[in-house]
Amino acid sequence: MTTDTPARLLTLLSLLQTPREWPGGELADRLGVSRRTIRRDIDRLRELGYPVQATLGADGGYRLVAGKAMPPLVLDDEEAVAIAVGLRAGAGHALEGVDEASVRALAKLEQVLPGRLRHRVSTLQAATTPLTSGDGATIAPEILIVMASTVAGHERLRFAYRAADGTESRRVTEPYRLVSTGRRWYLVAYDLDREDWRTFRVDRVSDPFATGARFAPRELPTGSAAEYLRRSMYRAQESYELDVTFAAPAGTVAARLPGWLGTPEPLDEGTCRLRATVSDAKEWMAVRLAMLGHDFTVRAPQELVDAVRELGGRMSRAATGGNGSP
Repeated sequence: MTTDTPARLLTLLSLLQTPREWPGGELADRLGVSRRTIRRDIDRLRELGYPVQATLGADGGYRLVAGKAMPPLVLDDEEAVAIAVGLRAGAGHALEGVDEASVRALAKLEQVLPGRLRHRVSTLQAATTPLTSGDGATIAPEILIVMASTVAGHERLRFAYRAADGTESRRVTEPYRLVSTGRRWYLVAYDLDREDWRTFRVDRVSDPFATGARFAPRELPTGSAAEYLRRSMYRAQESYELDVTFAAPAGTVAARLPGWLGTPEPLDEGTCRLRATVSDAKEWMAVRLAMLGHDFTVRAPQELVDAVRELGGRMSRAATGGNGSP
């Protein structure tokens, strides 16, 4: 039970900022107080300027809605616009470090932005072209916002999905987590029709819809959503044994090597060897190795040797205009 009134009000406000409707009884249970206390606390939040809307019914419900102005003591207009634009850009392009928590923050912020600020955010977003790395597809932030809202509210999510082979289907899921790999966003969810856990590439999702139906979260087969996604990706792709020698010290190579590729073994002071089991496409791995900035020799597999040779030839032709002349 939360007996400290300011702390309780902050907890209540945090719950209400999740984009969903909260029954009064559920809020009372969460905070360990009576429904009468919840009604008084809601009145206090309204007096402070927070636009809390109540709905009629047997249990009654509350949700935070967009108001005529930003709630006091939160953000001024310029700060709100700056944060919203930054989060939308990161969410839409799967930038590394912009994870589900940032998408939830964006969902909460846009939930209470007044119309005049939403227009400013949309206008600035439309006029901005971000410089991104990688080959991940762009995603409308609104899709991530809907997904993040259903994850946070334990609400079933319905959407259209296009598989890798182009097959279209409709899915009804219990969303568990959003995971960003730095190149793409994925949704880890329990597929109700298939009665099993699935991962979905968010850039292949369209028409996401929060059904309003609540569910009790299931236990994920692995310890975390990120681990489940990693295992799913390995199952979906053929893995191979990578064996590469670099003409550089092990420490120098390791400093630029993605952590998931492992650690190179020193052969002598100026060379090292990397062996790892990977599932990235051979063409993409050739590019990754070239971007490390060190001379290297691929020992295996032969398909990667061919991919590196093809990449080298393509770069040479680009530098000479395709005719052998600089």
